[in-house]
Amino acid sequence: MRDFALAPPTVSSLTGGLADSIFDTAALNPTLPMLARRPTPSSTTWEEVTAIEVRDELVDLAKGLIASGISPGHRVAIMARTRYEWTVLAHALWAVGAEVVPIYPTSSRDQVESILRDSGCVAVVVEDEQAVMTVGSVCGELPLLRHVWQLDAGALDDLVGRGRFIPIATVDSLRRIVLPDSTAVVAYTSGTTGHPMGCALSHRNLAHSCDTLLRGWGHTVRPADGGQPSVLAFLPFSHVYGLLVQSLCIRGGMLMAHEPDLSEESLSSGLRSFRPTYFCAVPSLLEKIYKNFLRAAQEAGRGALFERASDTARDFAAALERQRLGGGSGPGFDLRLQHALFERTVYRKLRAALGGRVVRATSGGSSLSRELSLFYEGIGIYVNDGYGLTEAAGGITAQPLGREMSGTVGQALPGNDIIVADDGEILVRGPSVFQGYINNDAATRGALRGGWLATGDLGRLDSEGYLTITGRKKDIIVTSSGKNVAPAALEQRLRMHPLIHQAVVVGDNRPCVGALITLDPQFLAYWRGSLSLHSDAPSREAREENALREEIGRAVAAANSAVSRSESIRVFRVLPVQFDLSNGMLTPSMKLRRDAIVRHYAFEIDAMYQARSRAPRQTVPDELSSWDESDNVFR
Repeated sequence: MRDFALAPPTVSSLTGGLADSIFDTAALNPTLPMLARRPTPSSTTWEEVTAIEVRDELVDLAKGLIASGISPGHRVAIMARTRYEWTVLAHALWAVGAEVVPIYPTSSRDQVESILRDSGCVAVVVEDEQAVMTVGSVCGELPLLRHVWQLDAGALDDLVGRGRFIPIATVDSLRRIVLPDSTAVVAYTSGTTGHPMGCALSHRNLAHSCDTLLRGWGHTVRPADGGQPSVLAFLPFSHVYGLLVQSLCIRGGMLMAHEPDLSEESLSSGLRSFRPTYFCAVPSLLEKIYKNFLRAAQEAGRGALFERASDTARDFAAALERQRLGGGSGPGFDLRLQHALFERTVYRKLRAALGGRVVRATSGGSSLSRELSLFYEGIGIYVNDGYGLTEAAGGITAQPLGREMSGTVGQALPGNDIIVADDGEILVRGPSVFQGYINNDAATRGALRGGWLATGDLGRLDSEGYLTITGRKKDIIVTSSGKNVAPAALEQRLRMHPLIHQAVVVGDNRPCVGALITLDPQFLAYWRGSLSLHSDAPSREAREENALREEIGRAVAAANSAVSRSESIRVFRVLPVQFDLSNGMLTPSMKLRRDAIVRHYAFEIDAMYQARSRAPRQTVPDELSSWDESDNVFR
């Protein structure tokens, strides 16, 4: 396959482990700010920590780990949110040759036990007393586990004290025997369709994609004043995407701050106070930010203005895209004039919500819709939508500089190869592909086929090497008529409607495709308040529910416009409860547990299809009027 990426084809060869980055930076540029932290959890100011200060903290911790019996090859779990200590502790473990096993702090007791037992961890680091109790409840089943260290109880200070008499030379000796192909991380898959498996990732695996991105794209995240790039890390380090962001910052000299609280209020406060230049997110967050912009504009009576500004942003970005791909001359005079007007009145205010200094963003975890990508580019923040997976250390593709194409995940990173099998499955190979699943040779053989990693994802490559993700192989729905339907595109388009928070397309062995939908509670409250319904309470409630049904029907019709009739959603049901971690409908990385959802809502799904078979003729929105009588069965 031709390599169209504009980055250099090779990067310097890694000679040691990931911890070397901090030692090297401390030696070459000791006063460079490397990390930032708040003096107190509620503070809106940030204290910068230099490279030499981070190195010294790392060394002190590494000495404590050695004094506690942690040796090369030992596995230590970190079960904590994205916080300052995570970064320093992980690099201390790598410095002594240990392997990090990330665990989501929201994991259940059974999940924690399974991961600790399967990985054979000798120690686990947790945040609080609740996590200590969770781990304590399974310790009897884990004979190898020797230490449980609690961050909020001063465990790291205790480690430093314990290692006071260990010579620095001991740390240096252990660090220098860490090889690039030594295992650095055992990252567990999300378990959306089965039991999570531990992916062994080497220091080289994690460094390659990171170094390739820095070499080819690192300059694009530098602020206009030429200062140091900065990142607010909030994605979980328990996920390979979060680990990639951490490595980009440490190896690329970017100032990194941590935001452990993912609530909207805390994240917004962190962005406004830290003011990063580079924003790393997932599509669901970018969708939520867009919907918050829209809701705020509507509540202020400027909804129509925002929608015109959004349309202009997309049109402007689409014209720029045609120009850079050789298919147009760029935005015309009228469009440039409109865009300039909205830049002064709308776009800069939107960028201010992200701190006002973001020059570029990256989206990962799942594919970003073309509409959202164009919107963000149009308001002045290009979002580089790439593709990766746990088994490939998070980085396979990126958008080629100067030839970015929204709606795709770009082209293969230099050093990687991508092909699409006859059944549509994406196969990849390259230096970032993992070492294998621990304790599961059969699964490793099934995933690695002649040097190619079978990703389980479906996609297509165009003649220029741009990859478009179309779904997951295991998620394909087969209706009773034999039609294969990939649900991802329909779900993505449904979520674009501001009222819809989540959507799960169903239909295996059913006569047609259906959908389970949850609503955005904040937007729903605004929408209800905006209705002008004057009547007694029972009548008003009925009219309100009819209006809501029609609005969701229009969203379904809009989603259906992108697919064939046989793939379109014919029935749907709005659920009163969100899919979340607490009810087991989401994985810790916020992916849908489709099998669990289908099992849990089996009664609702059956009722939805039974209603279809007996529905009488009824009035439907104009967008649905071309459907057959049997299609008008929404309830």
